[in-house]
Amino acid sequence: MLIRKLNKRKRIALVAHDHKKADLIDWSVYNKTVLARHELFATGTTGRMLEESLDRPVKQLLSGPLGGDQQMGAMIASGNIDILIFFWDPMEAQPHDSDVKALLRLGVAWNIPMACDRATADFIMTSPFMHDEYEAVVPDYSHYLKRRIEDE
Repeated sequence: MLIRKLNKRKRIALVAHDHKKADLIDWSVYNKTVLARHELFATGTTGRMLEESLDRPVKQLLSGPLGGDQQMGAMIASGNIDILIFFWDPMEAQPHDSDVKALLRLGVAWNIPMACDRATADFIMTSPFMHDEYEAVVPDYSHYLKRRIEDE
């Protein structure tokens, strides 16, 4: 069994679609004290808005549609993101829906805590695991990587 240790200081990715940015900012300000203990990453405009609202540095990636979702996904796959808070808009089609789906898929594939709404984000932030080290089981994909590819 593979284990990935999440340190006491977590690396938290914060992402929000346009119609959910205000919700994420409001949630982040409410959780400002807890977030101050962690390293924050965000895509595009969301990162700038968070930095201003929280008055602290946020590592900013590209805007989601311009590759930020893919950058975030690469960070998840390489073990450089511990938690994903992604307030996405279920009522609005996104021009980069395939990137959004890929980001969510990677969060599940690499077994990272992930919230797509405020209630779940609140549960993550108030979990005892949030304030200490945590050993997460990393799925073993060696069988998948070693599978035989048959010619058609």
